[in-house]
Amino acid sequence: MDYRIEKDTMGEVRVPHDKLWGPQTERSRMNFRIGKEKMPLELIYAYAILKKAAAKINCELGTLSEIKQQAIVTVCEEISDGLLDSHFPLAVWQTGSGTQSNMNVNEVIGNKGNQWLEEKGSSERLHPNDDVNKSQSSNDSFPTAMHIAAYQAVQMKLMPVLTQLRDSLKEKEEQYGDLIKIGRTHLQDATPLTLGQEISGWRAMLDKNMKMIQESSQYLLELAIGGTAVGTGINAHRDFGKKVVDYIRAETGYDFQTSSNTFQALTSHDEIVHVHGALKALAADLMKIANDVRWLASGPRSGIGELMIPANEPGSSIMPGKVNPTQSEALTMVTAQVFGNDTTISFAASQGNFELNVFKPVIIYNFLQTIELLTDGIHSFDEHCIKGLQANEIKIQENMQRSLMLVTALNPYIGYEKAAEIAKKAHRDNTTLKEAALSLGYVTEEQFDSWLDPAKMVYSDK
Repeated sequence: MDYRIEKDTMGEVRVPHDKLWGPQTERSRMNFRIGKEKMPLELIYAYAILKKAAAKINCELGTLSEIKQQAIVTVCEEISDGLLDSHFPLAVWQTGSGTQSNMNVNEVIGNKGNQWLEEKGSSERLHPNDDVNKSQSSNDSFPTAMHIAAYQAVQMKLMPVLTQLRDSLKEKEEQYGDLIKIGRTHLQDATPLTLGQEISGWRAMLDKNMKMIQESSQYLLELAIGGTAVGTGINAHRDFGKKVVDYIRAETGYDFQTSSNTFQALTSHDEIVHVHGALKALAADLMKIANDVRWLASGPRSGIGELMIPANEPGSSIMPGKVNPTQSEALTMVTAQVFGNDTTISFAASQGNFELNVFKPVIIYNFLQTIELLTDGIHSFDEHCIKGLQANEIKIQENMQRSLMLVTALNPYIGYEKAAEIAKKAHRDNTTLKEAALSLGYVTEEQFDSWLDPAKMVYSDK
């Protein structure tokens, strides 16, 4: 491999000739050969938005030349377009402030920007610290990029697919609104409801999840930029942070605001903990929905069998014709990972010492992984399971008619104890509820048929 020699404050470093990063990136690449997890590109793209805004505001404030500002902006736009992805190689497992990834961005912008300046015939050159990082510290720029990346991921990735799944469930809710089935509590038979009512519970979970995620995500709109090293704003113009945030707000269309307290913004990540808590709540509900689907689709002949799931692929390497609830299995594995991510984020966020939290990379890595997994998992579950979900109406009718808990409808007329006696006799004698009730003499046939009507049991006003 061909190398070039670059220098930083610690001396000379050999850098791959075809890469745009500089010595500090290379030192990190060599010193932190840990795992396969790389800094998410979503964070890099967020950094590009920030660096572009910083360059424009520094130019506006008279601390950066117009031509240097143009060079930085040009490269930032290339980064945002995904044209320079291969130049951001650093591991998540690095300095806890994210300094090396900040410098990775600064060096790539600096080197690529200098190529642009040469092409323009300018004698000016960008310095990664003095120009690209002007008025910033990793300590305020990294959490700023974290919030931008996190908020964009929620809005642009997760919410659209969550809305689609919610709408698919709403369609099923309406389709099966009048299909009466037996309910189940404690994994045992309970009183009837409609399949539409059961699905409405799933749909309502997602409605609440979306509301909780949106409400909690508002806290991500506060950005730390302007605090620099410890929150005081040293080496930055007093208006720098506010102006940068104003630009980011206009650029993204999201209502980003300057942090109400930059000291908090550098050392605490409670906003991300809060939002991820809402994501964990979503994961908990998705676990329930996916498990309900696979339980209700169990069988098809020796299980509950009330739902029919799409046959997407052969279910077994040895048992011909088997269809497994693979989409439910995939989604529940995703939710298990989200629960683990929440534990990591919670612990990492608790480790703010004095003026800085130094677990930032693992916090944002896990947060963005959660968004990616939930987004893909929800989309897959919707497209390959829910949209093709069908009711097995014959099995539903059979299970409902055989249930002993229909006897609950007799409580208001003959009392709990006599109704229980009917249910126990029917179960013991393997007869129907009607046969048991008539043999005990507690009701007439006309009364039984009138009082024990499943259609009257699913609505409180009937």
